Amino acid sequence: MKFLFVPLCAAALVLASPVLADYEKVTTKDNFMALMAGKSLTRPLVNLQVTPDGRISGKGAAWAVSGQWQWKSGFLCRSLEWGGDDLGYNCQSVEADGAKVRITSDKGTGDSAVFRLR
Repeated sequence: MKFLFVPLCAAALVLASPVLADYEKVTTKDNFMALMAGKSLTRPLVNLQVTPDGRISGKGAAWAVSGQWQWKSGFLCRSLEWGGDDLGYNCQSVEADGAKVRITSDKGTGDSAVFRLR
């Protein structure tokens, strides 16, 4: 009977966990702009504005963030400076789930960051 204890506990944890939200890929500039309209991307110590004219501005920790963006082949492609350091150019996938946005570098194959829309 002991061999059933671990699988049963694991199943109970899964069933008791909140349902994980499904992110939907944002595939067009129009959808991205509708998502961002009048909102900021926020997470602890980060607050960014992405404007329709292709600008990115805000703060990351105590340092200014600035850059440019464009929508290219289904990806958010941006160049960014943070605290005077050039973070370079990168095309990123964007996925949304209600009030959250997940942005993943390297066309969706790199690191991800989840932001709240506020």
